[in-house]
Amino acid sequence: MEACRRAGVSGILCSLSLLCVVLDLQLDGVLGATQVEIEHHLEMGRKLLAAGQLAEALSHYHSAVEGDSKNYLTYYKRAAVFLAMGKSKSALPDLTRAIQLKPDFLAARLQRGNILLKQGNTQEAQEDFEIVVQRNAESEEAHDQLKKARDLDELQEEAHAAYHQGDYSTTVNLLERVIEISPWDPESRELRADCYIRMGDPQKAIQDLAPTTRLRNDNRAAYLKLSLLHYSLGEHHDSLNQIRECLKLDQDDKECLSHYKQVKKLSKQLDSAEELIQEQRFHEAIEKYESVMKTEPNVIYYTNLAKERICFCLVKEKLAQEAIDACSEAHQRDPRNAHILRDRAEAYILNQDYEKAVDDYQEAREFDGDSNEIREGLEKAQKLLKLSRKRDYYKILGVGRNANKQEITKAYRKLAQQWHPDNFQSESEKKEAEKKFIDIASAKEVLTDPEMRQKFDQGEDPLDPENQQGGGGGHGGQGWPFHFNPFESGGSFHFKFQYN
Repeated sequence: MEACRRAGVSGILCSLSLLCVVLDLQLDGVLGATQVEIEHHLEMGRKLLAAGQLAEALSHYHSAVEGDSKNYLTYYKRAAVFLAMGKSKSALPDLTRAIQLKPDFLAARLQRGNILLKQGNTQEAQEDFEIVVQRNAESEEAHDQLKKARDLDELQEEAHAAYHQGDYSTTVNLLERVIEISPWDPESRELRADCYIRMGDPQKAIQDLAPTTRLRNDNRAAYLKLSLLHYSLGEHHDSLNQIRECLKLDQDDKECLSHYKQVKKLSKQLDSAEELIQEQRFHEAIEKYESVMKTEPNVIYYTNLAKERICFCLVKEKLAQEAIDACSEAHQRDPRNAHILRDRAEAYILNQDYEKAVDDYQEAREFDGDSNEIREGLEKAQKLLKLSRKRDYYKILGVGRNANKQEITKAYRKLAQQWHPDNFQSESEKKEAEKKFIDIASAKEVLTDPEMRQKFDQGEDPLDPENQQGGGGGHGGQGWPFHFNPFESGGSFHFKFQYN
């Protein structure tokens, strides 16, 4: 207080000054660290870094920096740990602080220049490398990096000039060299992605945009663009994931929120449609895919997909002509789609048009030659075509391939009554009727027996003597469905037929 009076300071101000001094001394005691403690943290950090225990090493360097915020080496060593952890953004402020504390610290300048160069900051990188060269002309690394920085500056200018001229191919080639030098530069990747989009290669655009979400803070624009690209390619789950990342950064972002609602609705419809197919609820799946086309009429992929799956469902429903029409429309929209050709081939088989079925399967094989399903389908269609040139039990009874047992029996009774030999007078008419009657009875036996019908549907005639074991005919050798042929007894045999 006496000193304050001598200095002419009032009593109140003097008291406040003394209070501040006391507080500073108390805080130093609480927050400060002794030199021994700092050296301990630095040594532990060095050992842990050498052992590859980066997180533990970083913790000790944090303590060292907090204990002595004026020591440029602690910042530099902590930056080294950040770099070892792949966190160059975190390392940069520490290197800058080390340089501020010791402007002639060339190792820190060289390290910072390298980071700036990889980030595409050519001017700042050149400044660091030039200072290192000026003060240490023998540094080969500094000379090499300075040349790279100058080359990068020229390449960036050339790339932007080519882009503004609309020469996207040249821009891509130049940016490839740019990104080799500065792989952490988001601007170059975004520009190249834009070129790929304009060149019609969205997949490569996605590959360039994906890293920029990490290279820029709060890069909602990249997440939105990635979501839109995935969406346009039909990758609705990936699109949904990317737009959710945008909303994590800002749940009220208007563009991201609007697109999220669209993707979520469409994705839900598509997933639901496929679940219905798995449950064999094909009619409901068709309705769901029709809703998909209404939800998204502007992206060709989703309309094409819906047409393809509707074609598939109609085949499963055994609606032959409807399936042929739907599959033909889908094929016109997507001519190289092997699945559509496969499904239309099955529809042709349902419609007993085996030649067209063979043609579709052969064309499908050109686009997907490794598919066992297509190979087996072609073999089946070829067998059915060969079989149809002999006798087709469906055609004999005049029923479709999807006819049930009741329809088959009804058709059989009608034809059996019509072609019973007792209905004819002349010998030649009776012989013709006998032949037709045998074929009708054979067709009925095969198509009402599940095992024999399955064999026939797979292209094998279960009543063909060639298909019987040992080549013998288990049915009289002529396809007669009983164990004898009543019409071979000769004379004027009258067969009393029981319609069962």
